[in-house]
Amino acid sequence: MPANDDVIRRNNVQIIGSGQQVMLMAHGFGCNQLMWRFLTPELINQYKIVLFDYVGSGASNLEAYSRQKYADLEGYAQDIIDICTRLDLQNVVLVGHSVSSIISLIAAQHIPQRIHSLVMVCPSPCFLNHPPDYLGGFNREDLTELIDLMDKNYIGWAQYLAPLVAGNADTNFVSNELAESFCSTNPITAKNFAKATFFSDYRSLLPLNNHPVLLLQSQTDALASLFIGDYMHKHTPKSVLQVVEAKGHCLHMTHPQQVAGHIQLFMQSLPPGKSTV
Repeated sequence: MPANDDVIRRNNVQIIGSGQQVMLMAHGFGCNQLMWRFLTPELINQYKIVLFDYVGSGASNLEAYSRQKYADLEGYAQDIIDICTRLDLQNVVLVGHSVSSIISLIAAQHIPQRIHSLVMVCPSPCFLNHPPDYLGGFNREDLTELIDLMDKNYIGWAQYLAPLVAGNADTNFVSNELAESFCSTNPITAKNFAKATFFSDYRSLLPLNNHPVLLLQSQTDALASLFIGDYMHKHTPKSVLQVVEAKGHCLHMTHPQQVAGHIQLFMQSLPPGKSTV
């Protein structure tokens, strides 16, 4: 494990807000901590917010990247564990977008004593179809072709995936920002993260959850359908499902006020937790 001071620099950790309870926000694949800037103003007075970039993303230290470590989601979960340990965080609310919902779940199961609750924004435990019982949204052949496109035409891959993720013609800024973020990410780290994201299956972890969980699902989402929200709610103990009247996979960017409102109501229903950084 790297020296303590290296964790802060390695993951470009930033702390904002004036609240008593800590909320750690984990960005999704191809993104970085800047994608939370629409949501943080809604929560900054209630929480002390910890932001970071996974190694290989954003302004993290690429010298700390290991292709082997980050070949599966446990490697990314270790980043969260390292940050929580380095800052000695307690009663943490983990907020994860997309695949980071599952990464946060993995981390929470390794350091349960530090975690208060989890908020999952557009989560999916598995993007692959496993008929007839589970419809993750994609066949393996389609995802293999999508990953292969990263080698053949990285810019074209980014320009194809971004609007699929954004999913809303009224919010072109999201699609444009995602495409820019995808393109600015190192292709090697991006492909490794993509494979870990799209080919993994963590459905077996859901029943093991011991923390309160808020599931936030879009009404229309090409990457995480309503079926997935219902599936996660059914198989995740202590979970609450809220469906937002929205399109796309980035509710924290397109509908930050609604997301914040659901988070605040969820937190009000739980015993309070206090922490300092």
